[in-house]
Amino acid sequence: MLECVINVSEGRSVATVELIARNAGASLLDVHTDPDHNRAVITVLGEGAARAVAAAAVLALDLRRHQGAHPRFGVVDVVPFVPLGSSSIDDAIGARDRFARWLAEELAVPCFLYGPERTLPDVRRHAFGSLAPDIGPATPHPTAGACAVGARPVLIAYNLWLADRDLELARRIAASLRGPAVRALGLQVGAHVQVSTNLVDPEQVGPEAVFDAVAEQAPIERAELVGLVPRAVLDAIDPARWPELDLSPERTIEARAAARGLDLDGSAGTGG
Repeated sequence: MLECVINVSEGRSVATVELIARNAGASLLDVHTDPDHNRAVITVLGEGAARAVAAAAVLALDLRRHQGAHPRFGVVDVVPFVPLGSSSIDDAIGARDRFARWLAEELAVPCFLYGPERTLPDVRRHAFGSLAPDIGPATPHPTAGACAVGARPVLIAYNLWLADRDLELARRIAASLRGPAVRALGLQVGAHVQVSTNLVDPEQVGPEAVFDAVAEQAPIERAELVGLVPRAVLDAIDPARWPELDLSPERTIEARAAARGLDLDGSAGTGG
C-alpha cells in the first residue's frame, strides 16, 4: 500500500479543506490545517484518492489569492508517495510518475519530480529557473501554479513553537538542526516564531531528539505533529513524554488505517 501526503495551499477555510479532503472517501487517514501557514496536509492511501483530492483542490483554490508563512508554488503544492507495508520505493516512483502525467495531461499543471533524482528543497530553489518541469507545460498554471510530485520513505513533519518570539533565534536553531536526517526552517508564524522541521530519517532522529535539541537552546511553548507518525517511531519514545511531544497512539499511520479497515500490507494498488 502507498501513503500519499498531499500538501494543499489552503489552511484558513476549514470548510474548503474538508470539502477537498472528502473526495478521498474511506482512504482518508488525516487532515491537518494551519491558518498561519495557510496550508493543509491531507493524508490518504492509494493513487485514486490522491487524484480525487488533487482534482478537487485545483478546482476550488486559486494561488493568486494565497498568502501564508510556508513556501509554496502550487495549490496542490507537494504530493509525495510513500511505501508502506510490503510496498517498495519502486512502487512509489511508479505511482509518482503516473500521478504527474495525469496531473499534467488532465489539469495542465506542470510537475517537478523529486526522490532519487533530487530533493524537494532542490525543486523549490530551482523551479522555473535552471530547472524546467519534468512533465507538463513549461509555465505555471494560471490559478493552480505547479506541483512537486515525489517518492520518498516515511518522514515526520514536526513543528516547535518557541516561547521567545525572536525570529533570528529560530533561524539559528533551525540551522543548527539541519543535517542528513533533518530539514529545518525558522519561520515567523503570526505573532509567534516556529522551528519547522521535516524528520526525513525519523528512526535515526525522531521527535524526541529534535525537541530536546531545541529545548537546549530556547524554551519551547509547544510541539506540533503535522499529520501522522509511524508506530515504530512512537514506540521508541517513553510514553510519559508523548503528551509533551504532541504524540499519541491514535495518531499513528497504523491506527488510522486499522480504524478504516485498510490493510497496509496489501498491494500498492491504484484504487482509492
